Amino acid sequence: MHVRRLELIDFRSYERVGIDLEPGGNVFVGPNGMGKTNLIEALGYVATLSSHRVATDAPLVRAGATAAVVRCAIEHEGRELLVELEIVPGKANRARLGRSPARRARDVLGALRLVLFAPEDLELVRGDPAERRRYLDELLVTRIPRFAGVRADYDRVVKQRNALLRTAYLARKTGGGRGDLSTLDVWDVHLARYGAELLTGRLELVAALAPHLAKSYDAVAAGRHAATIAYRPSVELPEAPDRAAVEQTLAAALTEARPAEVERGVTLVGPHRDDLHLALGPLPARGYASHGESWSYALALRLAAYELLRADGIEPVLALDDVFAELDSGRRERLAGLVGGAAQLLVTCAVADDVPAALRGTRFEVAEGAVVRVE
Repeated sequence: MHVRRLELIDFRSYERVGIDLEPGGNVFVGPNGMGKTNLIEALGYVATLSSHRVATDAPLVRAGATAAVVRCAIEHEGRELLVELEIVPGKANRARLGRSPARRARDVLGALRLVLFAPEDLELVRGDPAERRRYLDELLVTRIPRFAGVRADYDRVVKQRNALLRTAYLARKTGGGRGDLSTLDVWDVHLARYGAELLTGRLELVAALAPHLAKSYDAVAAGRHAATIAYRPSVELPEAPDRAAVEQTLAAALTEARPAEVERGVTLVGPHRDDLHLALGPLPARGYASHGESWSYALALRLAAYELLRADGIEPVLALDDVFAELDSGRRERLAGLVGGAAQLLVTCAVADDVPAALRGTRFEVAEGAVVRVE
């Protein structure tokens, strides 16, 4: 799989730009702040319907414009698919697949498989559990697109359930009694069902990802310690749990947690409370890993995702945003050895010499809303 062409209209710093990309290496060179990352971000948005840099869509639209358009032509096994997304802040995005309107924007998920590493990924190691849950869920959807619907359904149930609990909490605080919780049992059933499907998918994903992570970290960090991951659910699960067992466990945990949830006005049970435990040797990576180890671990998480998707039979596009400036010469060369055979590699850098010669391929210079091919 590779992206043949990318076009942006009113996306970030670009009023209008079109780029023809090549299989193999594509390197975007330019001073910081000129828009290199914006190009990678646009492709990441097509792949995940979210930005790795901001939580909302508004910053993606160029100042003064009302909407942005990202259009890319994707080639896979001799066929080309055109994907177009119109990003309208505050409204539902509109999507087209092969020039035909899609019923929902999420119908484009799976059209582009892309693994993106960026400096923000340090938060996977150092940040809150939400960052690690997002990593898992985006990879899960990339690998099995139907999970986009499962994730959306689960998020909707948690939102509705929280609203109900919050209303009851406020009623009690203002002397209005316990509030109406008559529909809470119904939301419990939905949360247990969708939560079990999401949690089971995450468990299977982590099991498949673990060996790739260990191998990737060992390659990047030259054998310093062993990287391991483990899923940490908010409830105690039975051994080798299937979906039905997880659903029963969640239902029982919701019943047990009901008094505490009513008291606090928030949902305390479910996959939205889980975490991915990252370790180096016997110690958790968070709080113990050095900056270099954290950087290598975050990079290994993305490389592990890349290798897992390759093992599924569809090689994804690999994007490395400003990664080589943070690596010493040894790590640069080891990384080049790992990714040199990618079907398509997109690299951004401020200094071209930071990128190992084996990865340079096609070169583009980026400056003030313009992208020019120079090699």
